Amino acid sequence: MSPPKSPRKRKVHTYRHPDSSALSRPDIGAQAHFRSRKPPREYRYDSSLSPTLEWDGQNRQREEARETITALEQRLDLLLREFGEGGGNLSIAARKAAVKALREARDDASALKRLSRPFLNWAGKAERLSLEVPTLPLFVHERLSAEAILATVKGRAEPLPPSLFGERPVPLHERLLRAYEHQDDWTNRLILGDSLLVMNSLLGFEGLGGQVQTIYLDPPYGVKYGSNFQPFVRRRGMRHGDDAYMVREPETVKAYRDTWEVGIHSYLTYLRDRLLVARDLLHPSGSIFVQISETNIHHVREVLDEVFGEDSFVSQISFMSTSGFQTKTISRVGDYLLWYARDRERMKVRKLFEKQTVIPGEGNAKWVLLPDGTQRGVSAAEKRGDDPIPEGARFYSPGDLASDSQTPKSQTFVYEGKSYDPGQNRQWKARFPEGMSRLAAEGRIHVARNSIRYRRFASDFPYQERTNMWTDTMTGSFTDDKIYAVQTNPKVVERCLLMTSDPGDLVLDPTCGSGTTAWCAEKWGRRWITIDTARVPIALARQRLLTAAFEYFELEDPNRGPAGGFVYRQQQNRKGEEVGGIVPHIRLRTIANDERAVEEVLFDRPQVERKVTRITGPFSVEATIPSPADWDGAGGDSPPDGKMGADYMRHVMRMVEVLRQAPVLNLPGGRALTLTQVRLPARSLHLSAEALVEGEDEQRVAVVFGPEHGAITEQMIFDAGREAHGKNYGRLVVIGFAIEAAARAFVEKCETAIGIPAAYYQATMDLQMGDLLKNLRSSQIFSACGLPDVRLRRDADGRYRVELRGLDVFDPAGMKTEHRDGRNVPAWFLDSDYNGLCFHVCQAFFPRTSAWEALKHALKADFDETAWKHLAGTVSVPFSAGEHRRVAVKAVDDRGNELLVVKALTEAERGADG
Repeated sequence: MSPPKSPRKRKVHTYRHPDSSALSRPDIGAQAHFRSRKPPREYRYDSSLSPTLEWDGQNRQREEARETITALEQRLDLLLREFGEGGGNLSIAARKAAVKALREARDDASALKRLSRPFLNWAGKAERLSLEVPTLPLFVHERLSAEAILATVKGRAEPLPPSLFGERPVPLHERLLRAYEHQDDWTNRLILGDSLLVMNSLLGFEGLGGQVQTIYLDPPYGVKYGSNFQPFVRRRGMRHGDDAYMVREPETVKAYRDTWEVGIHSYLTYLRDRLLVARDLLHPSGSIFVQISETNIHHVREVLDEVFGEDSFVSQISFMSTSGFQTKTISRVGDYLLWYARDRERMKVRKLFEKQTVIPGEGNAKWVLLPDGTQRGVSAAEKRGDDPIPEGARFYSPGDLASDSQTPKSQTFVYEGKSYDPGQNRQWKARFPEGMSRLAAEGRIHVARNSIRYRRFASDFPYQERTNMWTDTMTGSFTDDKIYAVQTNPKVVERCLLMTSDPGDLVLDPTCGSGTTAWCAEKWGRRWITIDTARVPIALARQRLLTAAFEYFELEDPNRGPAGGFVYRQQQNRKGEEVGGIVPHIRLRTIANDERAVEEVLFDRPQVERKVTRITGPFSVEATIPSPADWDGAGGDSPPDGKMGADYMRHVMRMVEVLRQAPVLNLPGGRALTLTQVRLPARSLHLSAEALVEGEDEQRVAVVFGPEHGAITEQMIFDAGREAHGKNYGRLVVIGFAIEAAARAFVEKCETAIGIPAAYYQATMDLQMGDLLKNLRSSQIFSACGLPDVRLRRDADGRYRVELRGLDVFDPAGMKTEHRDGRNVPAWFLDSDYNGLCFHVCQAFFPRTSAWEALKHALKADFDETAWKHLAGTVSVPFSAGEHRRVAVKAVDDRGNELLVVKALTEAERGADG
């Protein structure tokens, strides 16, 4: 008995995009040095859709006006054709001038015609003719590379090269001073922030207008306005599914629902504004897909008509998303995609095909050709399945063999001893007589009662064009698992990308969710940018992408990456079935003219290299944060010198109102600290608000709010804490959307350094979405954040290890710190050579999860079981000292908050073996 064969090791590859580049963005650590600023960008609404325009529906003049406008357009089109084709006696210059004038007149007539169209109006629409959006820079917070993580697991001890993270070795002074000035290699992007601000930044700072090929927008459906988004990470009993690649994870969250301040009116404004900015990002050949349910599809389509033009509508796609919602009337099983083009005349379209189901008695299977050459229709018993189809029989359907066209010659064709004529004013589709003879020799002629027809076999092309009805995309209890409650089946997104883009094209998703669009774009070799305003989706998408395994599609030109195209080949299995990406499509002329069959490309079936496992390429995590240059004068956001500009004061007033409506500050263990009498302080330089603590003898607390689009600095906390201590407040409450690592550490030392205890609370990013956004009434707005409890040790061989012992979470109610075990932390990351600017994820850990299951299965020959157990643990792989001689550890808590601690290598303890 021969010994069992050891499994063959697979190569690991990523897709890079050498044909593409992107303007460099500043690292988060360079915020203080970034001085570039840009004014807000204005987007004008369509002035032809003024809500003040009215028509008298009973007035005949309205119809006459429309008829006149239509006639004018027809005459102008006729004149344009005559002059444009060189007709008339005009000189060339005069003819060009006339053509230009006629075009302008036609455009005027079209604009006049648009005025008569009905339009959708809603509260607040008439008050604004344009939209102004701040132009903020994007700062890189993290650089991630699945390839780098696998390299460290394999025991690579030396520091990782920048190329693994998609970085060029740019000198530090250039990275600080020349952001948005030089080109970097392209890396995909996961961005935290309001999609309106992020998309405007892509236009204003990076000039990405007209460069996005496909946009997939899955906004809130606008239903159940009273419901809330629960931003928690929780464990769920999930079974493994083919798509999830992140199974049995603790990251299952409730649906992302929104409570809009004025209901559907705010929802429509929110949607129109984002569609308006997204339109400027689209390439002239690009497409946008908006996913929506039946509840508001009619309104959303009207908004899309207004923004993109009704002529840009392509299709309304129905897809099954569930096995059915029980109702008192009729069960709903699906949702919809609204497909619009940037310019329908120039749009890129790739036809998709699906396997044709052969049903006896239907379609191309109404007749059978038996092995002895006889023919007959499919019997009723065969249709029902009561009788089997004879072995060797071929299904076909008779098609017309003649076409309408006169011919001067007789085309009488003799077949099996009988003469047939195509009919009066008709001729045979095949060339006569040689083409007809070939059809007869190939058994392609069907004899009807008094005519002959063409046999179209079901096997001539075993596929059919995919329509706008998708019934195989259902998710539910017995289909693909979800990691996000409103997660879309990847099949839906994949088809949209495959229909409207090519490998290497850029895809944008302004509503990241669980990262399905990014995951699909990565799978199919597209470049991608995805955006979300909440931290939990960012955490979900990051983990899903880092741990994903994909098939490796062969590249036509490896030097160009996916932009060079995938390889497609014609292949058949042992049964003779077409299984490759190129399928011959046999038509009548193929047989009659002895031509090569037309080859249809199945874009969803490129050639796969089975010996290679593909992992996600390098990508970055970014966020919108203003630069110090935006913090001056009346327009300042949050000035470092304590002067509160107009914009910052508006932000403070809004946050005070939010704190009044939601005065609960969440603590671990279901406990909370409740504030009362929240108000602005009198004559304050650095404090934002003051309040009393309920149940604590009305103890006064001082509150400082971080900037709307920035991180809290150490100086801000120092100034606020010193003022609060001097005015005898009992404690300092620090609330922000982000906080610098040094500032977070200072919060813990505030009582020792200044004499007043302080606590930091993270505010949900949903609050950043301005006046249009929801009026959150839940207790999930503010949450306490702690710091990772980290041990750094040095082994006997001189290498280092990091252990995450847990998270220290501060309890302001009891003024003490609680400890959470590291094994209960959803995720933590290590930068083994932290440069103080950007966090490079060198090692990634997802304790007590099966996040790495897909890669573990794909690479089981390359790594033993202990490696994957290690990646679900709390102790890092040993690493050598790097250039900067310090490490950073980032832990992600249940709310998606990222908590960072930095340690110098000099703080390392001696290991047990040292």
